[in-house]
Amino acid sequence: MSWHARLDLNYTHDEAHKRSVARFGHNGPLRILQSLYPEGDAICHNVLIHPPGGLVGGDTLDIEVHAARGSHGLVTTPGASRFYRSEGEIALQNTRLVLDEGARLEWLPLEAICYSACRAENRLRIEPAAGAEFMGWDVAALGLPGAGQPFERGSLLQHIEVPGVWLERGRIDAADTRLMNSPLGLAGQRCLASLFFVAGSPIERARREVALDVARGLVEASGLRASAGVTSPHAEVIVLRVLAPVVEPAMQLLRQVWGAWRATLWQLEASTPRIWAM
Repeated sequence: MSWHARLDLNYTHDEAHKRSVARFGHNGPLRILQSLYPEGDAICHNVLIHPPGGLVGGDTLDIEVHAARGSHGLVTTPGASRFYRSEGEIALQNTRLVLDEGARLEWLPLEAICYSACRAENRLRIEPAAGAEFMGWDVAALGLPGAGQPFERGSLLQHIEVPGVWLERGRIDAADTRLMNSPLGLAGQRCLASLFFVAGSPIERARREVALDVARGLVEASGLRASAGVTSPHAEVIVLRVLAPVVEPAMQLLRQVWGAWRATLWQLEASTPRIWAM
C-alpha cells in the first residue's frame, strides 16, 4: 500500500510580542513537533517527523513551508530519511519553500539515504520574495557502505530550483559506472551534499565575497578540500558543494559553514538544534 502524505507549515510574525509563530496542517504521516525558541522569540525552531521513517515505490511526500513577512523559521528532522528498494514505482519527496518579503527560513533536514534498488526523486523548490533570505542544505547518501550495503542498483533524481534564477538537476543511476566512479563524476564518493544561501534580491557584492572567503577558508582547513568548493552562480545564490565517502565528514563541513554564514550574513550565532545531539 502506497502512502501519500502532505504537510503545510506556516510561519507568521506576531508583531506585538516580536515572536515568530508556527502553525501547521497535515494529511497522512507527517507531523511537526512542538515549537522551540532556543534563540529567543524571534526565531522558531521546529522538527519535522515522518513516522514510517522512509519511502517505498509509490509513496509521495508533499511538504510546503511558507514564511510570512518578518518571520524566521528553522526546520530540521530527527534522523535520516530513507528511500527503500522499489519494485518499479517512484518514491517522491516534493518540497516547496515560499518566503515573503523580509522573511528568513532555514531548511536543515538530515541526510536522505538511498538504498540499493530504490527509484527516488527528491525535488526542492525555493521561492524567495525580494528582501527575503534562505539558508538550507541537501544531503544524499548512496547506499550504506559502512554496513556493507553498497548502492549497486537503482537511481536518484535530484532537483533543486529557484525559479528563474538557479536550477540544479541530475540523475544518478547505479548502472552508470562512469558517473559513479570516474574522476569527472563522483570519483567513487557516495555522499553528495550542498549548502546554499538564497536571497530574493541580489546579494551585495562585498557581502557575497565575505561569505565566499569564509566558506573557502573552512573548506581548505577540512579533510575534504580536494572534493569541495564554494561558488556564486548567480548574484542571489551562494553554493557550497561537497563529495565525501560517507555522510559524517560532509555534514561536519556543512554545519561549520552554516554556522559561519549565520554569523557573517545574519550576525547570528550557530544555535544547533537540540535534536541533533540526541
